Amino acid sequence: MNDANATPFASLSPDCIIDAVESLGLNCDGRLLALNSYENRVYQVGRDDGPPLVAKFYRPGRWDDAAILEEHEFVQALHEDELPVVPALSLAGSTLHRYRDQRFALFPKQGGRSPDLENSDTLERMGRLMGRLHAVGALRAYSHRPTLDIASFGLEPRDYLLEHDFIPADLREAWSSVAQHALERIARAYERAGDVRHLRLHGDCYAGNVLWTDDGPHFVDFDDSRMGPAVQDLWMLLSGERAERSRQLADLLAGYEDFYDFDPAELHLIEALRTLRLLHYSAWLARRWHDPAFPAAFPWFNTPRYWQERILELREQLALMDEAPLWSA
Repeated sequence: MNDANATPFASLSPDCIIDAVESLGLNCDGRLLALNSYENRVYQVGRDDGPPLVAKFYRPGRWDDAAILEEHEFVQALHEDELPVVPALSLAGSTLHRYRDQRFALFPKQGGRSPDLENSDTLERMGRLMGRLHAVGALRAYSHRPTLDIASFGLEPRDYLLEHDFIPADLREAWSSVAQHALERIARAYERAGDVRHLRLHGDCYAGNVLWTDDGPHFVDFDDSRMGPAVQDLWMLLSGERAERSRQLADLLAGYEDFYDFDPAELHLIEALRTLRLLHYSAWLARRWHDPAFPAAFPWFNTPRYWQERILELREQLALMDEAPLWSA
C-alpha cells in the first residue's frame, strides 16, 4: 500500500483547505472548524464577506467524479422540488472542484438539532418529507452509483474480513459460521419480499443526518445515496422494543403515504437490512484501518471483545429475522 492510500488526507493542511476555497474566488478569514466526519473530511470555513461555508473533501478512491456529480444532481432536484436539503454550490461552472490532489465541494452552512423521534407528530412530518423525497427519487435511476444488495453489503464485506484476517483465529470459525447463517436468512427475507422496487435513496437516514430547526427538519449528507428499497430510509428512524417500533412505523407511514405508496412487502426486509448494515459496518472499519484517524476514533475495533460482541449480535439477528415482519397496522 503506498503512502497516498494509507494517508489520503495527509496533504490537507489548514493552508491547503483555505487555498482550495480561495481558488474559487472566495475570500476566507482564516477560521476553520473541523466537523464530525471520518469517511471524508469536512470543515466549516469562515469568510471575510459572507456567512461561513462547509467544505467537504472527498476520500480518494471511494466515488468517481460521475458518482459524486450524480449525487449532487439528485440533491439539487430535491431542492428544486422544495424539499429541505442542502445542495452543493455551483461555482466556476461545477459543484465538484479540484485543488492539488484533493476533490471538494462547498455547501451553505445549515445548523440544527436532533429530531425528537419519540414524538408522533415529528415522525409523521418526517414521513411526509421522506415520501416526497422518494417520489423524486423514483423518477429516474442512478447510472454511476451502486444498489444496496446482498452482494455489496453482505457477501463482499464478509469475504473482505475473512480474506484480510481481521477475525481472531480462535473466533474465526464461530464468526464465519454465524455470518453464513445470517446471509442465508437475509436471502430468504428477500425471497419473501419478492420483486421490490428500487429507487434513489438518502441511504444513511439515521437521526444524525436529520437536523431540526424552528422551521422543521432538513436532510444532510447524501454521501451514501444509492439505489435500494424505500424501507432502507425508514427503518433507521425506528428504535426501542417491537411495540414501540411498530407505533413509530405507523406514524412515519401515515405521513409517507400522503406522497408516495409504500409496498408492505418491504417490511420483510427490515431486519435483513439491519443485518447487512452490521456486516458492512465492520468491513468499512477494516477497509479504513490504515487511515490514522480510524484507530484513534475507534480503538475498540478489531479487539477480541469486539468480535465476540459481533458474533452475539449476529445470533440475535438470526432470531429477529425468523420473526414475523414488523407491521404498522
